[in-house]
Amino acid sequence: MSKLRTALAATAALGLAALAAAPAQAAAQPAFLAASQMPPSSTPWTATRVFTGVPENGGALCAPYKIPAQNTRYREFNTELDTNGVQITTVARTEADAVKLVDTLRKALAGCGPLLERQNPGLRAVSAAHGKLAVEEGAWVYSLDTADPQVGTTDIHLFAVGRDGRTVTYVRWGQMGDLKDAPLAAFRTTAKTAVNKLW
Repeated sequence: MSKLRTALAATAALGLAALAAAPAQAAAQPAFLAASQMPPSSTPWTATRVFTGVPENGGALCAPYKIPAQNTRYREFNTELDTNGVQITTVARTEADAVKLVDTLRKALAGCGPLLERQNPGLRAVSAAHGKLAVEEGAWVYSLDTADPQVGTTDIHLFAVGRDGRTVTYVRWGQMGDLKDAPLAAFRTTAKTAVNKLW
């Protein structure tokens, strides 16, 4: 009888442990970059809390409305010198859906410059690809260099799109200036960190 009681107690304990673990597993979410993991800046980065959905205006520069709001969260980053950024992360229904989303985002980023020039006569915009990073299922880096002669401003943005299984993350960094002013090597590190941190 004592053996039976011991077995029943052990079974009950296992059941309770499984019930306790289930909510924790269900609540698990991809992790985000910290402010300190953005490329170095002359003034410190600050980060917002993580929000549900996508930012305003479709969420992603060069890829508006490409990232679904469902199962998506984002965090924004800023410095005192108008350098800014965002990370948007979404968990797709299947891995095939995640692969398709990565392809969609990569095409949008690669073609962003010509599209912006068509939409904004007088604007000069150049998109460039900066290769694939060896992290999880891969991450790809792009840039967008824009100049508005009428206003006299130039801006540079760096982007990364990466995937870990069903999870896709998009990272953007931007400031005034040209590509030569951009911390491309440091941004590659940021992109790899973003994908590595997801799970």
